[in-house]
Amino acid sequence: MNNLQKILFVDRDGTLIKEPADEQIDSFEKLEFYPGALTYLPKIAKELDFELVMVTNQDGLGTASYPENTFWPVHNFILKTFEAEGVKFDNIVIDRTFPADKAPTRKPGTALLTQYLDADKYDLQGSFTIGDRKNDVLLARNLGAKAIWLNNNSGLGGGEFTEADHIDDTIALESTDWKQIYEFLKLGQRVVEHRRTTKETDIYMH
Repeated sequence: MNNLQKILFVDRDGTLIKEPADEQIDSFEKLEFYPGALTYLPKIAKELDFELVMVTNQDGLGTASYPENTFWPVHNFILKTFEAEGVKFDNIVIDRTFPADKAPTRKPGTALLTQYLDADKYDLQGSFTIGDRKNDVLLARNLGAKAIWLNNNSGLGGGEFTEADHIDDTIALESTDWKQIYEFLKLGQRVVEHRRTTKETDIYMH
């Protein structure tokens, strides 16, 4: 029986909240929650056995172009809003670098997530990233997980990668609907439970 912990690595901008044209949520006027996120992420948190980890790139946070005092009030409000609905992230991982820095800490790099590479504790094959950008899919591939891609065809962040970065075999679900994401993960949980009852050894979804 697989008793390892599964993880959902959840993006913030474009996934939990909508992303504005300038790609920077630095005021409450720009804040708009992603449709369905406040309904279905709480159901996932309550009903399914995933550890929740927020992983977000915040380009230049702490620099003159993105002062911290414009970031934290909105960010903390987002967290409190989700907590009020039953969602508390086990960890929040923020990378502050710019794309040009090509830092190993920036998604899809895993340098800030090394604690989750412990194969004796975590089931990465049964884990997922959830995000709207290609770097969220590539993060899944780099972690050995699968991706749920909220592909709204925005093309945001696409300039960071090349066509050589094949991602199709990493995508478990492509949907912009949080209800479908919840149903997909719920179905996976049911498959796991069914396999446990039949004493099969392969209990994670492919």
